[in-house]
Amino acid sequence: MAVLADSDTRWKWGSLTANRISPVESDIRLDGFLLRGRATPTARQLQEVGVRADSLREVTAVEFLRELGKEEGVYDVVVLALVGGAVQAVLHGLARAWEGRAKRPLVVTGYVGVVYEKLADGLLLRHGADLVLANSRQDADRFRAVYEGVGADAGSVTEVALPFLGGAAYAGHDPAAERERPYTVVFAAQPSVPESRKDRTYLLDRLIGHARLHPDREVLLKLRSKPGEHTTHIEELPYQKLVQKADPPSNFRLVYGHMGEVLDRTDLLVTISSTAALESLHRRVPTVVLSDLGVREALGNHHFVGSGCLASWDQLDAGHRPVPDPGWVARQGVAADGSYETAFDAGRRRLTELLAADRLPPLAPYYTPVTAPGYLPGILARHHLGPDGSPLPGAPAADREPSPVRQFVRKAARGAYRHGVQRVAPVIRRMGEL
Repeated sequence: MAVLADSDTRWKWGSLTANRISPVESDIRLDGFLLRGRATPTARQLQEVGVRADSLREVTAVEFLRELGKEEGVYDVVVLALVGGAVQAVLHGLARAWEGRAKRPLVVTGYVGVVYEKLADGLLLRHGADLVLANSRQDADRFRAVYEGVGADAGSVTEVALPFLGGAAYAGHDPAAERERPYTVVFAAQPSVPESRKDRTYLLDRLIGHARLHPDREVLLKLRSKPGEHTTHIEELPYQKLVQKADPPSNFRLVYGHMGEVLDRTDLLVTISSTAALESLHRRVPTVVLSDLGVREALGNHHFVGSGCLASWDQLDAGHRPVPDPGWVARQGVAADGSYETAFDAGRRRLTELLAADRLPPLAPYYTPVTAPGYLPGILARHHLGPDGSPLPGAPAADREPSPVRQFVRKAARGAYRHGVQRVAPVIRRMGEL
C-alpha cells in the first residue's frame, strides 16, 4: 500500500487506516509519501505517531503522480490522507496517469476526525475515490446525502471508524492509590480553536485556576506540536508562548506524546472540540466539551450537541461530571460497546471485491472542467497540474534529488513561513486593531 499525507495527524490517520482496511491478514508493505508543504511533519512528529513504514520520503504532488504512473502492479491500494483540494488534484492526476489501464490501484480517502465544517466542499473535493471512508454512521448518512443531492455517485461512501481508537477502558480513580497516581485532568488543546489571544488566554487561565483550586490533582495541558512545528491547522498563538506569562502551580504542566498514552492516566478529559474527545469516550473516560466560549460552529463544539458532554469550567470546578448519551455515542463510531473490532469489516469487504474485479472503471471525480470550470483549474494549478490533470511545464522531476543548496533554501523558507505565522502575523493583526 502507498499512503500520501500532508501533516502528522493525516499521516497517523492514513497509515493506520491502511493497516485497518487491508484485506491481507499478514503484514502489509507500507510506503509513505509526505506531501511537501507548510505542515510537512518533522522527524519528532513522525516518531510520536509511532507507525511503522517500510519507506518514507517527501514529495510534491507531481513527483508522487510520476511515481504512481511508472508501472502497473507496484501498489494495490493508495490512501490519500490529504486536505480536500489536494485530494482532488491527485485524483485528477492519477486519472490522467492511469488512462487506458484495465487494472489500477484502488484509491481510498476520508477525514482525519470530526467533520464539523465545509461538509459539502470537502466531500465533493474527495469524490472520485473508490472508497470515501466515513468514521461513523452519522457521517456515512451525511456523506451519502451530499453526493446524492448533487447527482453524484454515493457508492464510494463506506462506514468504518477512526483508526486510532483503542486502549484499555477507564477503570475509575482509586483514592487509595493517590500517592502513586493522583487524579489527573487533561486539557486537549487544538492548534486553531479558539483563534483569538483573548479566548486562548481565558482557557489557559481557567485550566491553571483549576489546578490551584485542586492542589491534590495533576493538571496537564496536552499539546499537539512544539514551537516551530506545524500540524494540520496553523497555530498562531501556541500555548507554550502564553504560559510563559502565567505563573502556574507545581501540579500543572505541559505534556506532548501519543494521545493514547496520555489517556492511560487520565481521569477527566477536557477540550473544546478535539477528536481526542472521541478517543476518550471510546475508553469511557469522563469527557467534557467546554461551553465557556459558546456552543458555536466556529469552535466545532456544536458537533457535540446531544452528547451529554457539554459543560463549563464553573461546573467542573464545582465537581460536575458529565454522563455521555449512549445513542449519540453509538452514532459517532466511538464503539464503546466493544464493536470496534468489526468496525472496518465493511471497508475490507469492499476492497476485496474491487481488487478481485477484472477491470476497474477510470477514476471519475464529480468536479470536471465542465461541472466546475471556475473552481477546478485553480485547485489543479496549485499542485502544478493542468486542467486535464497532466503536469504543467516546469514541474519538478521525480528522479532528481534536490541539491544541498535547494534543500537548505527549502528548510529556511519553511522556517521563515512558520516564523511569519506565529510571530509576525499576530503583531500585524494587533496593530490593525489599534
